[in-house]
Amino acid sequence: MERYFHPEIECASREQIRAWQDAGLVKTVAHVYKNVPYYRNLMDQKGVKPEDIKSVDDLHKLPFISKDDLREAYPYGMLALPVSEAVRIQSTSGTTGRRVVAFYTQHDLDLWEDCCARAIVAAGGTKEDVVHVCYGYGLFTGGPGLNGGSHKLGSLTLPMSSGNTDRQIQFMCDLGSTILCCTPSYAAFLAESICERGLKDQIKLKAGIFGAEAWSEEMRQDIQNKLGIKAYDIYGLTEIAGPGVAFECSEQTGMHINEDHFIAEIIDPKTGEVLPEGEKGELVFTTITKEAFPMIRYRTRDICVLTREKCSCGRTHVKMSKPMGRSDDMLIVKGVNVFPSQIETVLLNKGYPANYQIVVSRENNSDILDVQVEMTPEMFSDAVSEVSTRERELVGALKSMLGIYANVKLVAPKTITRSEGKAVRIIDKRNLY
Repeated sequence: MERYFHPEIECASREQIRAWQDAGLVKTVAHVYKNVPYYRNLMDQKGVKPEDIKSVDDLHKLPFISKDDLREAYPYGMLALPVSEAVRIQSTSGTTGRRVVAFYTQHDLDLWEDCCARAIVAAGGTKEDVVHVCYGYGLFTGGPGLNGGSHKLGSLTLPMSSGNTDRQIQFMCDLGSTILCCTPSYAAFLAESICERGLKDQIKLKAGIFGAEAWSEEMRQDIQNKLGIKAYDIYGLTEIAGPGVAFECSEQTGMHINEDHFIAEIIDPKTGEVLPEGEKGELVFTTITKEAFPMIRYRTRDICVLTREKCSCGRTHVKMSKPMGRSDDMLIVKGVNVFPSQIETVLLNKGYPANYQIVVSRENNSDILDVQVEMTPEMFSDAVSEVSTRERELVGALKSMLGIYANVKLVAPKTITRSEGKAVRIIDKRNLY
């Protein structure tokens, strides 16, 4: 039987969810208009006043906010309360340009940790579990979010942070970690390391909660098989709260959005038009319970689909699909939209490890797509002619998937640098010119 952290909330009626959202939206709009000059100016430019917003039906009247707005307002321009009322900041992991800094009151932190606790419970977690958190800590939201959610649930929490894989595996074995929280690329590396050392029988993991980067269903199956666990997706972003904005249940067919805190829309990324349920487009979030750093119609740039079809787990909150790419940093190669997840699907279906790198360059005004792929130790022992055959097969498979030609280079095992945080999958050299 599915467990819930707050059944009265997670299984609420659509009418109740809508009532929460209507009230929260009206309150939030009034709050930001009064306390955030940046928002007030944007609303005035559109001729929208707080009294014009009476329910979610009026959401389309409000202006969008993007990461560019947050950078322009850095550091305090989007803060909706006096600095003295905020107790923490978190920041995005980007390193170029102005950073995006998000502020939290203690109330904001409590609600965020509550959302993360729901995710852990949905993955089968209880206070009897040992939650092994190796997301990064510090300014990155991954570690603090799952750490707080585990505490709220009452589980024993291992605040491992990222890195030091030897210590990760030692503690995993010695302390009996049962739920692993990290990026999927690091989970794949841990699984590889555990299997290489013959320690699979010594770990007690039953579930993993993986997020902060894109990963395919094929990668999920690979991690599940190697670690003997069930792997759950989790979604979030610093600008909205952090991990826990949405999470998977046992059905593993999309992530339930915590609609008592967030309103989700899908828009056409080019026109900004709101799309009907079931249409693929860009995900937009509005927060309705945050005090220090509320966001109204924040464009995430993530491409996905929303659905309210009945879920077997019993949760009634809308589900978002796994992000299918991004509207801003998807690769456009020779006029074709290319998503790294498409390439990953081909590689994993062909039996290659989840370690690869995509390099895009330009020569004579023409785009060149190179894909470097690690071989397994068994493949590496093949004759040169067999390796060449494998490369040609991958070229054909990628051409079928993408519709364009990609150069494929098979490299030795462990040639591509492993990541203990977010994997660096794409190197776009065209940006250097």
